[in-house]
Amino acid sequence: MATDHQVARPWPAAPQGQTVKSMKPHVSLRDRVYKALVWGAMIFFLLNIVLLIATVAVNSIATRWFGTLLPQGFTLHWYAQAWSDFQLAAVLWVTVEVVGAVVLLSILLGVPAAYALARVQFRGKRFAMLVFLLPLMVPPVTYGIPMATVMYKIGLAGTLSGVILANLVPALPFVILVMTPFIEQIDPNLESAARIFGANTFRYFRYILLPLLVPGMLAAGLLVLVRTIGMFELTFFTAGPATQTLVVALYYAVFSTGVRAPQSIDAMAMIYMAITLIWVLIALQFVSPTQIVSRVKEQRR
Repeated sequence: MATDHQVARPWPAAPQGQTVKSMKPHVSLRDRVYKALVWGAMIFFLLNIVLLIATVAVNSIATRWFGTLLPQGFTLHWYAQAWSDFQLAAVLWVTVEVVGAVVLLSILLGVPAAYALARVQFRGKRFAMLVFLLPLMVPPVTYGIPMATVMYKIGLAGTLSGVILANLVPALPFVILVMTPFIEQIDPNLESAARIFGANTFRYFRYILLPLLVPGMLAAGLLVLVRTIGMFELTFFTAGPATQTLVVALYYAVFSTGVRAPQSIDAMAMIYMAITLIWVLIALQFVSPTQIVSRVKEQRR
């Protein structure tokens, strides 16, 4: 006789003498080989990076290192020599000026553009977003050479303003890319509620919108800072003798004419690496790499 409800049957117990561990799905030999290859490739890559950095770090404090496992002695003399020979004080000051100006201008111009793209619906919005993101998708050399040619013709190349303008080209779209999904997460009804309670545009921006935007602006600014410090191509094309950033000065130290001690060049490389690493660690405290990926909203009717 059929019943209206089926009685739930308990799961079959494990056979006598068989543990729960033996009931786990069997991992095939193919999966084990694949995992071993992936882990082996990762360890090999990381080991090469660590050994390369360690070689540069040890050579930057070595008195003499030739044909032996370790140097014959250690000294910090090469850091002082690199500081004086390559005029790192002036180079670092130019780097601070360029990076600070690029971060400030990219935030001032990029946040309003991102707000408009996140809030306003208009025809051709996707095309406008594509145009904004082109400097990020195209290699800097592709548009860097024509841009530098134009700057040389109008007299901007070799000046601090020209270097700032060149680095602003990829920095501004980067801020838009980071801030647009961040602004989309802010409830637009907050503005309507603020209007109902009598807040004007300035008060709404000062007391409601700006505090919500500060975390995203800080994250975007730190990421642009790290990116600008390492931007070589555009700075190399537009910088002059007195407007070189640290990465360009390091390139000239390696490939320019003259005899230079390799230890002093490695010391300069370690200074550049330390500055970049410090800013990367600071940036990771405020933003996760997964937050950089923009989300595309699909409207279904």
